[in-house]
Amino acid sequence: MTARKPPRKAPDPTATPSAPAAEPTSAAKPAPAAPAAEPALPGSTATAAPSAPAGSATSPAKRKKPAEKRADASPPRPRRGGGRGLRPVRALDDADRGRLLAGEHHAPHDLLGAHMVRGGVAIRVLRPYARSVTVLAKGLRTELHDDGDGLFSGLLPMPSVPEYQLLVGYADNEIEVHDPYRFLPALGDLDLHLIGEGRHEELWTALGAQPMEHQGVTGTRFTVWAPNARGVRVIGDFNYWDGTGFPMRSLGSTGVWELFLPAIGEGALYKFDICRPDGTHTVRADPMARRTEVPPANASVVTASHHEWQDQDWMARRGDVPVHEAPLSVYEVHLPSWRPGLTYRRLAEQLPAYVRDLGFTHVELMPVSEHPFGGSWGYQVTGFFAPTSRMGTPDDFRYLIDALHRSGIGVIVDWVPAHFPRDDWALAEFDGRPLYEHSDPARAAHPDWGTLEFDFGRTEVRNFLVANATYWCEEFHIDGLRVDAVASMLYLDYSREDGGWSPNEHGGRENLDAVAFLQEMNATVYRRNPGVVTIAEESTAWDGVTRATHHVGPGGFGGLGFGLKWNMGWMHDSLEYVSKEPVHRKYHHNEMTFSMVYAYSENYVLPISHDEVVHGKRALVSKMPGDWWQQRANHRAYLGYMWAHPGKQLLFMGQEFAQGAEWSEGHGPDWWLLDPSYAAEADHRGVRDLVRELNAVYTATPALWQRDTVPEGFAWVDGGAAEDNVFAFLRFDAGGAPLLAVSNFSPVVRHEYRLGVPSSVSAWAEVLNTDAARFGGGDVLNPDPLKPESVAAHGHRTSVQLTLPPLATVWLKPV
Repeated sequence: MTARKPPRKAPDPTATPSAPAAEPTSAAKPAPAAPAAEPALPGSTATAAPSAPAGSATSPAKRKKPAEKRADASPPRPRRGGGRGLRPVRALDDADRGRLLAGEHHAPHDLLGAHMVRGGVAIRVLRPYARSVTVLAKGLRTELHDDGDGLFSGLLPMPSVPEYQLLVGYADNEIEVHDPYRFLPALGDLDLHLIGEGRHEELWTALGAQPMEHQGVTGTRFTVWAPNARGVRVIGDFNYWDGTGFPMRSLGSTGVWELFLPAIGEGALYKFDICRPDGTHTVRADPMARRTEVPPANASVVTASHHEWQDQDWMARRGDVPVHEAPLSVYEVHLPSWRPGLTYRRLAEQLPAYVRDLGFTHVELMPVSEHPFGGSWGYQVTGFFAPTSRMGTPDDFRYLIDALHRSGIGVIVDWVPAHFPRDDWALAEFDGRPLYEHSDPARAAHPDWGTLEFDFGRTEVRNFLVANATYWCEEFHIDGLRVDAVASMLYLDYSREDGGWSPNEHGGRENLDAVAFLQEMNATVYRRNPGVVTIAEESTAWDGVTRATHHVGPGGFGGLGFGLKWNMGWMHDSLEYVSKEPVHRKYHHNEMTFSMVYAYSENYVLPISHDEVVHGKRALVSKMPGDWWQQRANHRAYLGYMWAHPGKQLLFMGQEFAQGAEWSEGHGPDWWLLDPSYAAEADHRGVRDLVRELNAVYTATPALWQRDTVPEGFAWVDGGAAEDNVFAFLRFDAGGAPLLAVSNFSPVVRHEYRLGVPSSVSAWAEVLNTDAARFGGGDVLNPDPLKPESVAAHGHRTSVQLTLPPLATVWLKPV
């Protein structure tokens, strides 16, 4: 037998769990000073609880209560080690012992727990800081030999392994626990096969922390993918962030490590202590964590959903009409700053009512996945499966989505699969080597954002991201994913100088792995989630972004399979035009008409997003020339033009009431502009009233959305009136019913302005005028129906004469 060694001291219970300095980084690190008593361990029932300072991560208020009953107050005396019936077992060889204690063993279940051997049942337990370990079973109470270093063992002369528990004795208490090493793997062979194949579409059910009942015992299964690790241990607030006694087992070539911990449940904080290939240790948050601590703390949190959805009607009908043939008017929101300080549940009381009142069909939420730095607005993600905890729990976020759906509002979420930050507790070199990022440093480093790009060619990484896309749709009932930075994924030379990138196998600049990933992601999301739409933020002319994946284009690639694409060209060109003084606009007229050259090459969204109202670009109304009245008039005219143009609409918060200042995540929209006590309140409220009217008429007029993606839905009346700064066009619904849209971007009234119109319409009535007094305009209207005259114009046999208000857009429909 190994000579008895004095017990090691227990860790300091005052250590802050989320502080990296307090976490073990090497197995050789000396143990900190002992507390008054050892902390309760998984599956425990303690006769005396250890003390901890109030408010610390290990204080009783934050600790899970044990699941089992307290130990019997007056149990029978145990049979001491070496007593009748207990014999010593073969000592661990030095290599196994060293690897186990250093957290480097791939199969700790082979050494720990109970095993049938010649002569009976061998039991070995690793309980650092314990003074004694006693085996409890029916008719059995036997204290194991102390082998030193927290190892206890004994050979029981029994014909089979009993169902047993352990009574672990410390300096001043005893704890009754289940032995985690008596359980079979809690992850099935099918899960492992799918993970190995990179085809586990519900990966979040297999990896991470899963509360469950296993072999009749309640606890949590911990699993993590770390194929390069020499060993992995679970650490958490349940073991004072010391994982010495909690090594995980490797489940073969899949690279997955697993450990079932009895009695650990929801709310427990945890991380993984990973032994790198070079023998050093790193402490990491769970890549699959479905809940996290509130930043800047970064531990993962065991969680399960208990939300009962009430949006069955919405979910049943959301796929009835294809998105590109339905009205889609989007209000983009940064949740933490829309109304600063609101939780998800408080947002559920205000946001749906506000959006519904303005008539938007959808909200688009800037990324809600957990991110450590609020100033990134969510675009540098560390918790891909966790809604940010800044505003509540995952079920609180579900409650918000549910409330939006019950108000008839769809939910689109920004999704960021292109890159991730380099935080040393997250994904970067997760198990000691490049894992989620590309192994080539030149391919891994994103040149613009200081982040790392995913290795889209690795099946497990692609599986991680594809499953993440379906996770948001299925677990949170999300109706759409707006995929960020697609262009940076598609091109190997994106933002890279000559010589800073290598061509693909065909000598081209296309990232073939990223193309395959996007195609797989879109195909999987659409197959599993009818009615969901994926939207690409893609700023180049890549062919076939919204084409089906099986339709090969002229470039030899199948379509990427997105449902919609942001029209970045329209956005840049149109904002460039309206920012010019009216006297100069005639020289930029083509910037407003060029979009119709390619309008039907993709299914488009017209975005005026957060990116256009920050970093010195100025708010939308502040981009406009002229005095305050002219700025607002330009703003209103532009929105009227945007809502009538083929494509869906997106407007960022604050622009609906002509906020003059740039957006800041620190304080959000300037809601005080709508305070009745503010002198210019009517100006801002008028613009918001216009947005409400635009959405109302838009939603009720199929000509504005039913044929957005086909040429038959649009016809120029006059696209060449550069000297007048006028644009006039017709929109048609599926039955041919028209709407006439006319924008006058000059500051003068144009009387008796003649426009050719279809002869089939007997009279036209004005249904929207951005110059109406109630919107803050000059009230230059066309109050009476306009009857066509038999005067040919613009290719039509008949025409109308109307009054065009200054800096305004007018919509007319058949009477």
